[in-house]
Amino acid sequence: MMATLIEANNLVKLYQMGDETVHALDGVSFSVPRGDYCAIVGPSGSGKSTMMNILGGLDTPTSGRIVIDGADIAELSDEQLAGFRNKTIGFIFQSFNLLPRLSALENVELPMIYGGVLPKERRERAAELLHRVGLGERMGHRPTQLSGGQQQRVAIARALAGRPALVLADEPTGALDSNTGKEILALFSQLNSEGATIVIVTHDHEVAAATRRTIEMRDGHIVSDRQNGSRAA
Repeated sequence: MMATLIEANNLVKLYQMGDETVHALDGVSFSVPRGDYCAIVGPSGSGKSTMMNILGGLDTPTSGRIVIDGADIAELSDEQLAGFRNKTIGFIFQSFNLLPRLSALENVELPMIYGGVLPKERRERAAELLHRVGLGERMGHRPTQLSGGQQQRVAIARALAGRPALVLADEPTGALDSNTGKEILALFSQLNSEGATIVIVTHDHEVAAATRRTIEMRDGHIVSDRQNGSRAA
């Protein structure tokens, strides 16, 4: 049995909207073993974005407990949390979030600069990752010189730069056409087969179907948690 990477226990997240208290999460519990590839899916307002922010250490629950890679998020100071995020979680966003003035290679190097990796080692690691995602010939290009799919590949390489325990992707195909989206999902599937633990947050059930497992949320609750019978190529 695989070791547990994420353990969420009875998570509650309350927001005050004027006189109204909104239960963004209402007693959510689930676990993710190392090496899993799962999607958290649901419509707008389901709680999936709040869940993503908590998984990424960008927000904390009102109550309940979440442990990621052995760390209880709520017990970390702001400084510890920033260090934890940099070392443990690789983020991939719908809008890519690449720095326009930097080359693909320099964008992939960024997390390693923050992590204190020496220049020679981080350049070699960044180049290796760009080759791995099929962009070995585009390392010197800036984001504006790359297609959307190529920019997302750079973002994936950057997310892997720090050898994170968890890769967290927020609507990673949302800004891409359907064929390019399929290519990115195929890359995720390949990375997962090589051992990466990947959680995708999406509203798109077709994207969710490409993963091993789908956790479906509605109104702050998990309404379904199922293994997917087949995965898209």
